[in-house]
Amino acid sequence: MSDHTLVNVLYIIRQFAVESHHPLVEALVTEAWKRLERFDTNVLSIFSTCLADQHLYFSPLMGKIADIVNRNLETIQDMRALSVLMVSISSLISRCFQERLVNKAELLFDTVDSSKVNTARRILLFLRNIKCSYYPLLERCNKVLTSSVSHLDLESISKILSLYQSLQFHSFEFIEVSRRRLMEMIPGSSGYPESFVRLFATLGPVAGPEIKKQLESTILLMSEELTSQQVLTVLGAMEDMESRNAHLIKKTASVLYKYLDNYKSIELLKVTQALSCLHFQNKEFFVKLRELILSRLEASITPSEICILVSALSMLPFPHFNETAISRIEAVLPQCDSKELSDFVSSLMRWIQNDHKCLANTTRKQLNLLQKLDHWGHHRLQQSNSLDLLWEELKSLKGEWLHESFVEESVAALQCFADEIDCTNVAKIASFLSKTNYLSTLLLDRIASVVVQQIEKIHPFSILAITLPFSVLNYDPPQRDEFFGACVQCLNSYVGTLDPITLVFLGFSLATLEYFPEDLLKKIFNIQFLARLDSQLAILPSTLSARVQFRLMELNRAVCLECPEFQIPWFHDRFCRGHYNKDIDVMNGAQQQIYKMLAEVLGGLRCVKASGLSTYYHTVDFECILDKRKKPLPYRSQSITPGKSPGIYWESDTSRVESSLPPESERCVLRIALEFLDVRAFCSNIPHLKGKSAMKKRHLEILGYRVIQVPYFEWNSMALSTKDARMDYLREHIFGAGKS
Repeated sequence: MSDHTLVNVLYIIRQFAVESHHPLVEALVTEAWKRLERFDTNVLSIFSTCLADQHLYFSPLMGKIADIVNRNLETIQDMRALSVLMVSISSLISRCFQERLVNKAELLFDTVDSSKVNTARRILLFLRNIKCSYYPLLERCNKVLTSSVSHLDLESISKILSLYQSLQFHSFEFIEVSRRRLMEMIPGSSGYPESFVRLFATLGPVAGPEIKKQLESTILLMSEELTSQQVLTVLGAMEDMESRNAHLIKKTASVLYKYLDNYKSIELLKVTQALSCLHFQNKEFFVKLRELILSRLEASITPSEICILVSALSMLPFPHFNETAISRIEAVLPQCDSKELSDFVSSLMRWIQNDHKCLANTTRKQLNLLQKLDHWGHHRLQQSNSLDLLWEELKSLKGEWLHESFVEESVAALQCFADEIDCTNVAKIASFLSKTNYLSTLLLDRIASVVVQQIEKIHPFSILAITLPFSVLNYDPPQRDEFFGACVQCLNSYVGTLDPITLVFLGFSLATLEYFPEDLLKKIFNIQFLARLDSQLAILPSTLSARVQFRLMELNRAVCLECPEFQIPWFHDRFCRGHYNKDIDVMNGAQQQIYKMLAEVLGGLRCVKASGLSTYYHTVDFECILDKRKKPLPYRSQSITPGKSPGIYWESDTSRVESSLPPESERCVLRIALEFLDVRAFCSNIPHLKGKSAMKKRHLEILGYRVIQVPYFEWNSMALSTKDARMDYLREHIFGAGKS
């Protein structure tokens, strides 16, 4: 038998689902092993697929194939065969070897015919397996796949979208053409539950309202026919679609109830999470789910499964904490990685916040457990002796656990490895720093230096993550102009292909730092660009869509106020009116104190306007007006209750918000905006004002206000511990003098 025939026979036998331990299969694999060194690339790739079908990803034989590929990589010219080998050996190769394979694939990719979608899909699978979002290669794959959507079936589109999601790669173009292709499949899938469930899960999250309604109506009719896995898939899609179809939710839950005993632990977590998101309420269902999770928890011994079950338990509507959960967590702590430790902390925090019947004794045990989790988290952090190992620990830290327990130690550890920051890791380090609220000038200066020196090696998709900590923390590096200039130059050739959402966030990030690249901004505030953005917003989750719209408004406002010479119009009046008419702020304790004291200082409540809006819709905690003699002027009568927002007065003949000023305002020479700044307005390590608060101050000053910012650490200081001291503080800042 020739080498090619030998491997082809093995491949064909495997297609007939012959067991791996069958004598013929074993004989063929043994013979192929003997000939391994002489196989050409094509034969070697087919043989590796046969081994992968037998789940021999970590076998010595697969290791031998990886070694052959490593030695012969420079001579391999067949992109199809290489992509097959890359997927097969992806589980056991080093970081260095991964990078060599990525570079080789990028070099050979131009030889791939646009119709070779399988090669592109295998490269995505390889990148997913090694957890690497290498944008140049992703872009090339996306170009091939987007141009070939008309030839793709439902399963292929579904898998590609799933790979994109895993790689956090967003291609609006691929989603758009895929959506049209999937809509064509609706009539042919409606009579087949298996096919329609996949279509529902793939099309539903990106469909428009009418198509979603049609999909939900059809899946409701076939719900009783669904298998346990199919109904789980439907539930996950409904979560992604943010479904509010009460009848479908109730029906899906009733089908799920029959299958609960059959689900694995990870599937029980998905059920709990999805039903919580869909606001489903049924005591009988959740009692059974809780009992099932607890019984699994008592029998579980692996950290990963215990972590999953504890997380599911904490999401239940009545997350009563018990001894079983505590003992199972404590038993596996030494074996947990950072992600599992972080997930345990998140679960505990949910318990503490939501379990209102929690006894003092139980709370003490929870706090003791949190201390143990802190201990093991610090232990893992201290074991890191390189930036790569440190990053594996840091990327799992999140939320309160990061800010309260690890932020200083994490930043200190990063500073020790600052010299290892380069073009390959600069984006993820910057992204981490933006979450910490910790201003480390050493690290930010290093990031800026790397960008200036290695900008040609940095992909435009990374620029937003790189600029974000500078924007959030309000920091200008010594090389400010070179740094931002390099970032914008990197973007220029990609503006037409970059995700519109990314460009909006990037434009706002730069505007926060008073950097306004005219070409970039004029491309954003362009009819065609805004039309693309609107199309994309229509398929986004509601929370993300609202966030993007608000950022666009803030960017529009910043450009109008700070760069009027660009002649970009203000077009967010209607949006802001809708937003601020619904949004009623509640005063916190310090704001209520200030409000009452301002009334005393200024001569009555009528001289203070609380929760006001500027003409460009900045919220202002308190406003007052002084005339030429620094005498406070009263506003028109307004009913204000501490803890509630006052009424907002709208002019019917104008598109701007007008303050309720008195007739005497013609004598007004000074409008004052007083803002109370809580801990969120400052960096966590030093009293340095963060980017958004600094931008707001600039804008109000441009609009003619004198801005008084009252930091929480001054207001709550010993120097202002008495009412008289606070009254003097307010007088000094408003009138420029002490007690009158």
